[in-house]
Amino acid sequence: MSAPGALRQIAGRAVPARCSTTVSSITRIPSNAAPFSTTAPKCKRKRKTRDNNPQRGVSSLYGSGPRYRLSVSDMPLPKPADYKPTIDVDKSHGLWGFFPEPGKLLLTPAETEEHGRAWTVEELRRKSWEDLHSLWWVCVRERNMLATSKAELVNTRLGFGEREFEIRDAEVKKTMRAIKHALTERQYTWEDAVEVAKNDPEIQSGANGLSYSPSAYEEDIDEEHGWQEVEVEKDAQAAVAGGAIPEAGSQQKSPEATR
Repeated sequence: MSAPGALRQIAGRAVPARCSTTVSSITRIPSNAAPFSTTAPKCKRKRKTRDNNPQRGVSSLYGSGPRYRLSVSDMPLPKPADYKPTIDVDKSHGLWGFFPEPGKLLLTPAETEEHGRAWTVEELRRKSWEDLHSLWWVCVRERNMLATSKAELVNTRLGFGEREFEIRDAEVKKTMRAIKHALTERQYTWEDAVEVAKNDPEIQSGANGLSYSPSAYEEDIDEEHGWQEVEVEKDAQAAVAGGAIPEAGSQQKSPEATR
């Protein structure tokens, strides 16, 4: 058996431990108690759906909108003013050349077919350099307008007019090829004339280009006789300078005639 002193020590240790357990249980605040606050609770009610999605029914694709009325719906929204600024556009602006006329986007198929034939090389040979230059840029402007019209047909997907534009564009291309042909002929003719002028004694090449100095002028020619008498005199002078007497117009008599 244990001594009575040992039993007292065990009993003294057990009593303080039981008291501390009682004090801690009294001072502990229960977890399910509501906090003390003076703030009003939130009044917004959340409607639950089957999948717990509060945005169910709000679609940006179909424009269905929310299922309940929002506070913004009661506010009057400002209406846009019916105002269109007027901009002054110059009707003679160069960019209007890409369109049939100012303010008109496309030509109708019937209007597109109203065009003439292409210019031929024979017709363009009689034209001056200024006329060919002007006609070339008229063709360039016409092709720009047709290219813009083709692009608009593709963008708008109208489904008509493409064949008419291609036929008209082909006629413009023929004219431009004829202009190049006529100018190429003139270039070759000029190059040949330069080679001939190098061997011509009446044309003297200097620092300022070729200068033409004819041996006979029109004011020295008698109108009654014309150029034929001048040519005969030139032949006679050349024969005398060379020591020979020309047969035509000779005044010497033959030995048989003197007998």
